[in-house]
Amino acid sequence: MVNAEITSDDLALVAASMDGLAPGARVVAAMSGGVDSSVVATLMKRLGFDVIGITLQLYDQGASAGRKGACCAGQDIRDARRVAEQISIPHYVLDYESRFRETVIDAFADSYLRGETPIPCVACNERIKFGDLASAARDLGASALVTGHYVGWRRETTGPALYRAADADRDQSYFLFSTPRNELEFVRFPLGGLSKIAVRRLAEQASLAVADKADSQDICFVAGGRYSDVIARLRPGAAEPGEIVDVEGRHLGDHQGILNFTVGQRRGLGIAARDPLYVVALEPQSRRVVVGPREMLLTHRIEIDDVNWLGHKPVDEFIADGGRLHARVRSSAPPRPARLLRDGGRIAVELDSADYGVARGQACVLYADVSEGARMLGGGWIGQAVSLGEAARQRSQARNAQAVCEAEQGLRTLG
Repeated sequence: MVNAEITSDDLALVAASMDGLAPGARVVAAMSGGVDSSVVATLMKRLGFDVIGITLQLYDQGASAGRKGACCAGQDIRDARRVAEQISIPHYVLDYESRFRETVIDAFADSYLRGETPIPCVACNERIKFGDLASAARDLGASALVTGHYVGWRRETTGPALYRAADADRDQSYFLFSTPRNELEFVRFPLGGLSKIAVRRLAEQASLAVADKADSQDICFVAGGRYSDVIARLRPGAAEPGEIVDVEGRHLGDHQGILNFTVGQRRGLGIAARDPLYVVALEPQSRRVVVGPREMLLTHRIEIDDVNWLGHKPVDEFIADGGRLHARVRSSAPPRPARLLRDGGRIAVELDSADYGVARGQACVLYADVSEGARMLGGGWIGQAVSLGEAARQRSQARNAQAVCEAEQGLRTLG
């Protein structure tokens, strides 16, 4: 246990994230039952705000009531209620199970069946927490919705902006790229300037019931991290067998459903090869899993859809000025130097140096630079990532299509 108290500098950083709110204003704290959101509610009370805690029940409590590392169900709801009682704030539980199932869980399953690698946490933030929950907070007369995410919030001359968190190991900006610009004034992130150690320290200082509680892990509704089990339950019969082929289309083996594979995967392919093979593409229509050596995963160019731009100038003006920025293509990867450009009606990102395992359905998040506290410029969903393997596969398909066309033409000539 850490005995040191949280410092006045820590509290000043938290207060700065609430800039523009009147003293004593009502705020709604999104309380998941974990230590981070519990500390946020405690900090808001300490700063003199009129705090209301809200916990969302998002999925079946019975499936997760005793599972560590979950959130928004079972024990987590009870923990949030206990903390609210400790700090003497009203607390409400809103049942969003059907809404969560429709907009997050079902979308997750359908995305996997399209051969994508989805990130349900981003969809949950965008549609549930900063959509439905923000609306509920306004209905309660709140001036702001505060959450326990680790992301920086600052007021700039052009309006509020988001930044990578001070604690690089806890930074969650990648999962918040889709926060609507028009919600940045209403949604606040008090923990962006704090370290996880400081947050734990404050929880201990306040004797919160969750001070020693483990952080949430994996995807909340996926017990044990087995995505395929969830998808098979939601979409019975979706696990159709198919072929495992190389980039030239040569048959190497068989599989029991593309939902068991993701781009970049190496283990569990079920085929013998002299050199390591990786999944380089998924073909949902033909149910083929395309594999190749690791270098086939190298990707220079990424096309992104549904771009949410949070930069200080319009995106086309930014592109016209050179479009230099840093792009993050996985939550666990550091931002990489890149250039933003427009290709027809689509936004694309060109990486200065190729990256491995860029997958459709993941997010490409954009930053002003590579520093730990860099400004987030927005991001989008990866709609197309042309790796070396994907390019080779497309060339092979084109050659095969041309060969078929020539054969058909020859038969017509003979006829």
